[in-house]
Amino acid sequence: MMEADNPMDFSALTILCIGDVMLDRFLHGDIDRISPEAPVPVIRLRETREMLGGAGNVASNIASLGGRAVLLGLVGADAAGARVGHILEGQSRIAPALVQTARRPTVSKTRFVAGRQQVVRADEESSEALHADEAASLIAAMDAAMGGVDAVVFSDYGKGVLGPAVVRHGIAAARARGIPVFVDPKNDDFSDYRGATCVTPNAREMARAARAPAGTEAEIEAAARRLMAEAGVAAILVTRSEKGMMLVEAGVAADATHSVPARAREVFDVSGAGDTVIAALALAVASGRSLVQAMHIANAAAGVVVSKLGTATADIAEVMHELSAQDAQANAQAGGAPGRGGVPGLLTWDAARALIERWHAQGFSVGFTNGCFDILHPGHVSLLAFARGQCDRLILALNTDASVARLKGPERPVNALAQRAAVMAAIRYVDAVVAFDEDTPFELISALVPDVLVKGADYSVDAVVGGDVVRAAGGRVVLAELVPGQSTTGIIAKMRVG
Repeated sequence: MMEADNPMDFSALTILCIGDVMLDRFLHGDIDRISPEAPVPVIRLRETREMLGGAGNVASNIASLGGRAVLLGLVGADAAGARVGHILEGQSRIAPALVQTARRPTVSKTRFVAGRQQVVRADEESSEALHADEAASLIAAMDAAMGGVDAVVFSDYGKGVLGPAVVRHGIAAARARGIPVFVDPKNDDFSDYRGATCVTPNAREMARAARAPAGTEAEIEAAARRLMAEAGVAAILVTRSEKGMMLVEAGVAADATHSVPARAREVFDVSGAGDTVIAALALAVASGRSLVQAMHIANAAAGVVVSKLGTATADIAEVMHELSAQDAQANAQAGGAPGRGGVPGLLTWDAARALIERWHAQGFSVGFTNGCFDILHPGHVSLLAFARGQCDRLILALNTDASVARLKGPERPVNALAQRAAVMAAIRYVDAVVAFDEDTPFELISALVPDVLVKGADYSVDAVVGGDVVRAAGGRVVLAELVPGQSTTGIIAKMRVG
């Protein structure tokens, strides 16, 4: 299991990125007059930024997400190519495997931005098809890099690098080694991607390739299944802008396709979002997650970058925050908070089940612990810290006031459920709070079926309520060491003596 503080640790993974490497320039300035030479605005420049674009942006996203990338593509024998090389020298997590060519310039995009508005873009590129010597050099470099990678990404911007011979050779070489292959396509003929693990078109690219509408989920599924059958592609993940994403896998029942919505947010720039999606997707699958789980992570990463201006990347902290925000939005839409008795921060059982399903879809393990938690003390904090260390997400179940009174006596609880829930929801180790009215949490555990059940070491493993349910589902029961001399009953007794 991954560390609980970072359940998405991709640092041991290396992804080979093949495609159209670009230099992205952003020239920022202010407009305060019209040119006397022509009816065009004059931009007074104040800042110039240069970064990797195209397949280079995929590599940058992989590095930002914590992985390592090998970047393979063509650059010209020109100043822009030298700038790409200089940028890569400062990127410790990106290894260059660039092929220099005298036949074409380095693809460059120069954007003039006034305020937050792009005014004009100037491109430098060649429209020539890939020459035989360029293809041979790319294939040789690809073969040399293939041995030490965990996944391969083809990033096609239609600039000529990913000719059919290069793509087909790369997919065959990767699959022969058991390496998953992901393709961000520009070619309408998906048969060039035969054998790919997943192709990631946007809705417009999907409609063009399928020669059919791809607006609704039903249309996307029909088009995807036909394309997969014709092209021999294992899965298609369609990015749908503000509508989120939809994944269709070959050989899976029609009712088992998956979609995830985008979180409502202010969008500043969608450029490069596809690069982020395929970078996160490749890393997540290479780490052992399913395509469905990887889709949730990719969707969160895309949500991060569209809120930024220009070619952007997402890091793990931002993705984790976005996943949490999506969880909160889903809970609110489902009516999951407030929960029992209208208590803010307390989830209903149905909302907790839905949240666990989301966490599992994101590839997270879910833990569970319970108690009265009437007066918070160091023993409680120790238990919660231990429990959170056993899982990626922790659910805390509180006895209701009536349940506490039956267990502890009529003078308890000291703090009502609403107060206890508010305090426990603020503890950083706790990801969700629920309540149960029974004397034991057996029914709740049976309803939620967590992956890990944590109790204090004053129990034995066999005596933990609900332990048999968790173990039967393939989970585990873990006992936490108790902090000596710490108990709510003892604290109350001392207060009375005082």
